[in-house]
Amino acid sequence: MLKSMKLAMVAAVAMLPIAASAAELDAMSAAELLPLAQKEGKVTVFSLSSRIAKIEKAFEEAYPGIDLVGLDMSSVKQIARVVAEQDAGVNAVDVLYIADTPVVYEDLVKTNRVHPYIPPRVAGELADEHKTPLLTQRLSTKVLMYNEAANPNGSPVKNLWQLTTPEWKGRVLMVDPMQRGELLDLLVEFSLHPDEMAKAYQAQFGKPITVDSDLEGAGEQFIRDLFNNDLVLVPNSDAINKAIGDKAGTNPPVGFATYSDRRDNEKEGWALQVANDVEPANGILFPAVLALVDKAPNQAAARLLIDFMMGDDSPTGGKGFEPFNVAGDYAVRPTVTDSPDSVPLKELKAWRIDPVKTAAARKRIADLVLTLQ
Repeated sequence: MLKSMKLAMVAAVAMLPIAASAAELDAMSAAELLPLAQKEGKVTVFSLSSRIAKIEKAFEEAYPGIDLVGLDMSSVKQIARVVAEQDAGVNAVDVLYIADTPVVYEDLVKTNRVHPYIPPRVAGELADEHKTPLLTQRLSTKVLMYNEAANPNGSPVKNLWQLTTPEWKGRVLMVDPMQRGELLDLLVEFSLHPDEMAKAYQAQFGKPITVDSDLEGAGEQFIRDLFNNDLVLVPNSDAINKAIGDKAGTNPPVGFATYSDRRDNEKEGWALQVANDVEPANGILFPAVLALVDKAPNQAAARLLIDFMMGDDSPTGGKGFEPFNVAGDYAVRPTVTDSPDSVPLKELKAWRIDPVKTAAARKRIADLVLTLQ
């Protein structure tokens, strides 16, 4: 009897750390989280970036005994899957690494499907905008890209309205915005800058813009004119990068893509480059965020992974951040130095999205796009 009581006490003590409250876990250092995470033995993350494979290797080397399962998945698919699984009572994923924040904030944060976690060691470094409502890990882009091998003197496009002219008919590419939320956010941003878009129109064509009666402002007119100029919608980023950046290509198109994809130029034989001298802007800058999924099965390991992906205190951010420290990605930790090959953040001619304003305008622009496809 005594022996069985002792065994029960040992088992109870062993279970205590795993039963720590969310507030207790939130306050723990990585060193304190580690033994709890090793008891869990696993952490699953849905990731907007294929670079999660590099994080998987580095994380497992840093923390033996914890299996990181990283699934590359667009933000749109992440949102749909989390909602479907939770509605079915399934709790299988721990962390989301996700963009498309206007939808994330409305559909996941406000409904308590995900929760913020700010690692204590970085909390004091970060601006408030990068801590609420979720933790920003880096800033990413959807901007106008061109082939620098075919255009050694710089971007062939200096004004967005050029993309609506006969010269660029059928030669502007974009991943389908109804399948990739960040591209819909880009189109929304055009609509949120009607005065700038009108000014750019006059600069390009020498006359004031006339906006169709059913549209609201020059930004919406640009969206319609762009689609009517045979905008080419492609299924994924690989397709757009190859089409724009192929060094062997002749008369290559331009398109709205991810600036940081030029990290693969040498490996893939691309010549991708950002068009930064464009009026009134070349695209958008948006947060890539990390979130704890509600009822995550591996609470300690989830926090440990988020801490790891914020990088260490070295200028590169160490193995937890180095896969993202490339030209076209921008760290939010001031201790991390951005890639010297990047256009400096303060010089990048991209609009930074406001997720609240974007969310409010999203349905109208989505409806417009559906009429144009």
